[in-house]
Amino acid sequence: QVQLVESGGGLVQHGGSLRLSCAASGRTFSSKARGWFRQAPGKAREFVAAISWDGGSTDYADSVKGRFTISRDNAKNTVYLQMNSLKPEDTADYYCAADSRRFRSATYDRANDYNYWGQGTQVTVSS
Repeated sequence: QVQLVESGGGLVQHGGSLRLSCAASGRTFSSKARGWFRQAPGKAREFVAAISWDGGSTDYADSVKGRFTISRDNAKNTVYLQMNSLKPEDTADYYCAADSRRFRSATYDRANDYNYWGQGTQVTVSS
């Protein structure tokens, strides 16, 4: 059973930091491109960050550039999202995703590029 499980969400003050983790089951996830998306109440899901299978390429939404960092540990089948200088507008449910294809050097910023999704973890930033 393919499974992605997010953790690390919570309540943080404006300017604070959180680190989200996304652990994957299945040995082939270490070879798949991964991404983070978020969805705020009443809004569409939006791209946050992406990383290629080997970590050599990363991409970020303009709204998080310079504040968020995506990384991965393939030995642990885990992807991370370090979020610094958090703002109230970062409040959302955060979802990790994985591509079904292996060994892709590119990064992907469209939800349709991903085939596996986690259940989400909530991040709330108070003002």
